[in-house]
Amino acid sequence: MSKKKAVVSLGHNALGHTTLEQRDAVKVTANALANLVEAGYQLTITHSNGPQVSMIHKAMTELRRLYIDYTPAPMCVCNAMSQGYVGYDIQNALKAELLSRGISQTVSTILTQVTVDPYDEAFYEPTKLIGRYMSAEDAEIEIKKGNYVQEEPGKGFRRIIAAPTPIDIVEIEAIRTLADAGQIVIACGGGGIPVIEQKHALQGASAVIEKDIIAGKLAADLHADQLIILTSVPNVFENFGSENQAPIPSLTVKQAMDMAAKEAFGQGTMLPKIQAAISYLSANPDGSVLVTSLEAVSDALKGKAGTFITA
Repeated sequence: MSKKKAVVSLGHNALGHTTLEQRDAVKVTANALANLVEAGYQLTITHSNGPQVSMIHKAMTELRRLYIDYTPAPMCVCNAMSQGYVGYDIQNALKAELLSRGISQTVSTILTQVTVDPYDEAFYEPTKLIGRYMSAEDAEIEIKKGNYVQEEPGKGFRRIIAAPTPIDIVEIEAIRTLADAGQIVIACGGGGIPVIEQKHALQGASAVIEKDIIAGKLAADLHADQLIILTSVPNVFENFGSENQAPIPSLTVKQAMDMAAKEAFGQGTMLPKIQAAISYLSANPDGSVLVTSLEAVSDALKGKAGTFITA
């Protein structure tokens, strides 16, 4: 019996916010992922990296402030660093968990680049906050460099960068080859490293890519049977955060689009997940999307939790 191919998107709660938190969090995450493997899934895994890439960016910026000979690391390099160390923790924790269950399966991390359009409107209207809080003087220096900053009252200024729409996953064939060989693959971490094609070269872009959006594209490109988005809540909710919030057990693409048009989903929380589901199902109408929490995924596979979205 062939395995069900699934792309799993891991949220912040699957990784924690610091290196020590991540070390502990991935053990819990590995348990949930191993349950999926035992349930007959062939996994390709992607993950968030917001706290991790921000931590690296802060560290490299402070290093430059203390040692003038060092240069600040551009966002593309910070993203690559975060992919490496997050992938390292996930693959080792998952490999150990699988072996403890008598399952010998290779787990690999692929450093993944994603092309973006240099003229994407997101570059002119950046929205993603990154890095440390700065003084007004430091913020002015960043502005003179051509960077964007945003003030958070009472806290200071922070850089904001673009979140452009992904075009192509550069290493998709390598990911597909490993997945088809039965390996578990960790790829497109943090949305992938955004790059711009310049003749025959790839130039890193000062941007980040929404990890849920790239999860939808990854699932579509791999013709996955299912996209599983693991977040902090067990279901998509109607009237989320209100006294009459109610779990939504299932949605069609049309219903999801209608609710999105009515701004029923949080802009930076649930909306990207719904957009990823719509994108994936538009390309693969025979597939399905499961949105649930890390803790509830086993119950969701039994139909006791989660929100299922179909074409």
